[in-house]
Amino acid sequence: MRIVPACLLIVIASWGQTTKQSLSDKFRQLEEILPTPNEYRAASGAPGHRYWQQKVDYDIKVEIDDVNQRCIGAEKITYRNNSPDTLTYLWLQLDQNIFEPGSDSNLTVTSPDLSRMSYAGVSMLMQDPFPGGYKITSVKDALGAPLPFTVVKTMMRIDLKKALAPGEVTSFSVDWSFNIVNAKKTRARSGYEYFAEDKNYIYEMAQWFPRMAAYYDVFGWQHKQFLGAGEFTLEFGDYKVAITVPDDHIVASTGVLQNPQQVLTAAQRARLAEADKAAKPVLIVTEAEATANEKNQPKGKKTWVYHAENVRDFGFASSRKFIWDAQAHTVDGHKTLAMSYYPKEGNPLWERYSTAAIIHTLNVYSKYSFTYPYPIAISVNGPVGGMEYPMICFNGPRPLKDKTYSSRTKYGLISVVIHEVGHNYFPMVVNSDERQWTWMDEGINTFLQYLAEVEWEENYPSRRGEPRYIASYMAGDTHDAIMTNSESVVDLGANAYAKTATGLNILRETILGRELFDFAFREYSRRWKFKRPTPSDFFRTMEDASGVDLDWFWRGWFYSTDHTDIAIEKVRLFQLDTKNPELEKPSRREQKKDEPVTLSEQRNKALPKLVDARPELKDFYNSYDPLKVTEKDKEDYQKLLADLEEEERTALKGGANFYVIDLRNGGGLVMPVILEIEYKDGKKEEMRIPAEIWRRNNQRVSKLLVTPKEVVSIRLDPHLETADTDLSNNHWPARPVKTPFQLFKEKEVPNPMQLEKKAGGPSGN
Repeated sequence: MRIVPACLLIVIASWGQTTKQSLSDKFRQLEEILPTPNEYRAASGAPGHRYWQQKVDYDIKVEIDDVNQRCIGAEKITYRNNSPDTLTYLWLQLDQNIFEPGSDSNLTVTSPDLSRMSYAGVSMLMQDPFPGGYKITSVKDALGAPLPFTVVKTMMRIDLKKALAPGEVTSFSVDWSFNIVNAKKTRARSGYEYFAEDKNYIYEMAQWFPRMAAYYDVFGWQHKQFLGAGEFTLEFGDYKVAITVPDDHIVASTGVLQNPQQVLTAAQRARLAEADKAAKPVLIVTEAEATANEKNQPKGKKTWVYHAENVRDFGFASSRKFIWDAQAHTVDGHKTLAMSYYPKEGNPLWERYSTAAIIHTLNVYSKYSFTYPYPIAISVNGPVGGMEYPMICFNGPRPLKDKTYSSRTKYGLISVVIHEVGHNYFPMVVNSDERQWTWMDEGINTFLQYLAEVEWEENYPSRRGEPRYIASYMAGDTHDAIMTNSESVVDLGANAYAKTATGLNILRETILGRELFDFAFREYSRRWKFKRPTPSDFFRTMEDASGVDLDWFWRGWFYSTDHTDIAIEKVRLFQLDTKNPELEKPSRREQKKDEPVTLSEQRNKALPKLVDARPELKDFYNSYDPLKVTEKDKEDYQKLLADLEEEERTALKGGANFYVIDLRNGGGLVMPVILEIEYKDGKKEEMRIPAEIWRRNNQRVSKLLVTPKEVVSIRLDPHLETADTDLSNNHWPARPVKTPFQLFKEKEVPNPMQLEKKAGGPSGN
């Protein structure tokens, strides 16, 4: 179709039209969803001028019973009320109560697929209920008088004798014990592993002591019950912890060891001094020493004393099986001792990669957020697959018994160490509420893990971060909104981890660009270092520091289950009618030649024609050629030119192709449109269109491309940036979807008689 300039203006105007069906709120601001800014949390996303948080200090004595696998402890808690509120009671978290047989976590477990059960799975279903949970033996005030308390499942309320006014401090003590869970049989964030070969244990202790629940301006007391997925939010404070274990155990812990003279040998202390200046890890306990230690019988007990400042939690590990290596590393002038603890079953994998991965994490995360603030960073190999606490984390991958390992195991170890050490930044320092929003720690941390992985080596096999890996989940039936509460998410790994990490990667690479994103993300990290942000603080800071309105992105990627499926519906070519008969008429003649001849036209051509038999029926029009250029055509054209202004004459001469690219948003998620345009001369051009192109019509838009060149193909999302779930509609002209298939030769399966005969039994008839 050819159009004149006046018509062209009408076509362009029609592209922005909307209908009632296409109107939606995808670009509406989030003010009615986000909490109103106040003096505690500013509209910029920064802490307000009256921001506050509580402080909790702990003095704990704990013992590991290596014979009965029990944990016995006594703690003194000092609680400072920095809030503007008067508190008449305090809430503590009793996370070990999740292992009580009648816990909500156990009672709400849904049935597995019994048609597809392994032997191990059935064995676990048939085992006796584990007698877990706290035995609270004493709760007393600072003077030793009993305090009334009430246990509510995984929480405990302590009723104060005197209300705690703003600015006041109270102290109380709690004595307790619990049976340690076998973390190889029961899914847990801590527990023990038993090694039958040498009859020894590794203990990884976390969520092991009653901990103060968080009290803050958004929710008041955070006492949502612990069901297993939503982890926790805690208060910062200082810890003094005395850990009593068999005297041949090595203890790894949050904090700095206070009594090395009493618990370490002279050789171990000398090696630690060497590690402080070493260029690679130094073995503090060698594999040979650890192997020999496995055969020892403890003669008594030792108490390891640790002190940690400004941490929100405390974890430790203990075993006589531990090999121990260490290397000091400095980032931005801050020195940290990176250390790994692992049994001989972890080698050769752990001695090669664990401490190196710790140091790599400190380098990369510090670059993108803030300098690692703690003096210690530890990775421990034990029964827990991956879990994090301040300064210490537990990681599971090991080689096979023959000391070989797969590529999956190697990179699995590197990635889990990066991820769990990275949690020191989020949420151990940027102290988000994990009980409410898993994505604020897991998703943000997975995004940074991806950045660290790509700096480990080229073609690192990252599983999360690249948009193409999340596409199938985005279009699937288990897709939840990221802002779903932690305990209600159907697929926590895909949602809170991968979808969040991918969204942030898209925000960094495609929407904001690396420079703007990195500046804004560092600003968020530093604003909320050692404070407790909420989602609105993150959203507002990213906009405040980048200078870009991102409400459409938060709404679509975090609050909805829309997905990306942008399609090229068609491409229309408009060419300007120049009115020049010497150009237009020959062009139309060529177009007519290119028109297909129909089947009927082909068959009708041979039929006798009446005018051939009776020539007198022919007149002027039988020989008239409407596409012949006449003198009058030329005169009319010259007269038209004379009546036009110079600018109008230039426009009329044409020479450009007007391509209208019709786009459809089938997935509902508004995203930038990236087009790769290939011309007939072989050159390619990239057109990057912001997501705001969808602001007047969320479902269909058209984009005009004006070019003197002939376009031969257009490709949508050529670099796989937007997690498009259907790539089959991303090409013009359409391309067939390549789907590989394989040929299989049916294998002959022996029947029971053949098997019996082969085994030497009777063949039968």
